[in-house]
Amino acid sequence: MKVVISAGGTGGHIYPALAVLEKLKKEDKTLEVLYIGTKNRMESEIIPNRGIDYVGIEIYGFSKKKILRDIKNIFLVSAGYRKCLKILKEFKPDIVLGFGGYVTYPVLKAAKKLNIKTFLHEQNSIVGKTNKFLSNGIDLVAVSFLSTLNKFPKAKKVIYSGNPCGENALTTKEIKKSEIGLDNKKKLVIVVAGSLGSSSINEKLKEFLRLSKKSNYQVLYITGKTHYEEFIKGTRFGSNIKVLPYLDNLAGLMRNCDLIVTRAGASTMSEILALNLPAIFIPSPYVAGNHQVYNALEIVKNNAGLMIEEQELNGEKLFNMVTDLLNDKQKYEIMKMNLRNLGKTDSSEIIVKEIKELLK
Repeated sequence: MKVVISAGGTGGHIYPALAVLEKLKKEDKTLEVLYIGTKNRMESEIIPNRGIDYVGIEIYGFSKKKILRDIKNIFLVSAGYRKCLKILKEFKPDIVLGFGGYVTYPVLKAAKKLNIKTFLHEQNSIVGKTNKFLSNGIDLVAVSFLSTLNKFPKAKKVIYSGNPCGENALTTKEIKKSEIGLDNKKKLVIVVAGSLGSSSINEKLKEFLRLSKKSNYQVLYITGKTHYEEFIKGTRFGSNIKVLPYLDNLAGLMRNCDLIVTRAGASTMSEILALNLPAIFIPSPYVAGNHQVYNALEIVKNNAGLMIEEQELNGEKLFNMVTDLLNDKQKYEIMKMNLRNLGKTDSSEIIVKEIKELLK
């Protein structure tokens, strides 16, 4: 089988694509893969470093604030489309897989023009603009949330697959609490605002850490690399509090965690569902379409998690929410059970099976 994959901009798009690619490789030892991404975003480093053939095209997201770049981008999209036509004619893939990000637009548009089979994966509960534009006539769409099944009326087929990123959390190397200097026998709460952290959340949650000093649980607080030095300056934390700038393979520690306080990005959501890990969500208010709020609501409305919006956040409120949940065994176990009912741990398998069916 010959496959072209496109996903760009953020790990939320890239890592589901890689999870499906790994599954395809296991099923087909002769698989040929070409990845088309941007020239300047994270996929341009991640993908070649994994030994995957890569082609970068120059393209940017549209922004109401950068008018001159938007005008230039109109021409770049057109040039990218022509380049993708040429690439696809030469590579002759059996199918083109898109996992979101604006770079997928010229790739999938070219595939449809050449009558090559097409696939889209939507990670969020609110459909991304690029996926929405592309979905007309797409052969197969897979969604991460049940509520998104009816959001692609013009696609030929839509399935509920879940997010392949969740499977990585189950197979990644486990990290014990003692490996980061904490007690293996004590409950652990992880607080993290995405891989880059958030200065606005950090300022609000120093009070949470102060109140947690005398609690019966431990806290790992991840500040983000750029905020760490300023956050710890002049502050003494209790012995049950650990503050780190970043933790590689956070999912490995999540396997030994009792509760996570986090943003509501698609990849994080999938890991939480796969691990049946109770969570308190603080959705980022700085993302397109406020989609993190809607992601979180998919879990909250099923009594499988809690949410507090950033404008309502303060240390005392979060401390009370964390303490109440960890001390209410019945509520906590019900939440875990509901997570188990919501999650999918075979997303890649579902997607690959449908792709094979499509190519018969």
